Amino acid sequence: MKTSKYLSILWDYFLMTVGSVIFCLAWTSFIIPNGLSSGGLTGLCTIIQYGTGIPVGWTYPILNILLLVLGFLTLGKGFGMKTIYVIALTSLLFEVLPKFPNLVVLMDEKLLVAIVGAAMESVGLGLVLLRGGSSGGTDIVAMMVNKYWPVSPGRVYLVTDIFIISCMLMVPGKGLVDMIYAYIIMLGFSFGVDFVLLGNKSTVQILVFSSNYQTIADHIINNVRRGVTALESVGWYSQQSSKVLLIIARKHQMNEVINEIRGIDKKAFISVSTAMSVFGEGFEEVKTGLKNKKKNQIEDQSNE
Repeated sequence: MKTSKYLSILWDYFLMTVGSVIFCLAWTSFIIPNGLSSGGLTGLCTIIQYGTGIPVGWTYPILNILLLVLGFLTLGKGFGMKTIYVIALTSLLFEVLPKFPNLVVLMDEKLLVAIVGAAMESVGLGLVLLRGGSSGGTDIVAMMVNKYWPVSPGRVYLVTDIFIISCMLMVPGKGLVDMIYAYIIMLGFSFGVDFVLLGNKSTVQILVFSSNYQTIADHIINNVRRGVTALESVGWYSQQSSKVLLIIARKHQMNEVINEIRGIDKKAFISVSTAMSVFGEGFEEVKTGLKNKKKNQIEDQSNE
């Protein structure tokens, strides 16, 4: 059991290392050499480099160390070793990678640079987040703000990114076009990270309003192999009682489910919405830490 645990930890750090390399290459090979920037702490360090000439490899670790100190003072020991490892590794990579000119890719098409940079950045950081790590930066700022004010982390990210990217206008030689490309990278990165983290696990909630609800429900259960819940409903205009079908499915199964419903009742009214999280059999497991705690207790008792 201990060997399996150590291998799991090594695998986490290996994937975080690969993710950190991809993340840093997105900046050192594409974004920075082509004069672009984006949001987050890395974007701020890039803008500082454009304005003062101080390389990202210097400002990135300094600012992260300052944020870590503030985080420890404000939040206590809330940072794991994985976050510290990723910050240390990316700081080293931002210093080392620019010394290899063969890794630099210069392009005339700035939009292509923005797309490639955002894709690589999202894949890299997505791998880090999947294994429980973090790149620090604005993540720490969001946690500190959220502790004292009822502001969601997403809003903190949005405000800080808008402020950081707007600073592009203060850099000599940079203008509105550079700021627009930075926003494109930021948006591409946001969607990319969601795709990496969720992928095929993203789910949808489908509501079906049809007089043929019984036939549809039987068909979905027996042929499509998805669960169906029938909810009591009343059409307020007709005052007639009926049932609304609730179906939870993976996003990639959505078209199949809708087509099957349409095949039975072309007049069926279908509402589809994204489900942020679905916990239960066939979907995600609630991660409370209780299972691992109980598992560790059993292992300790067996060792005694």
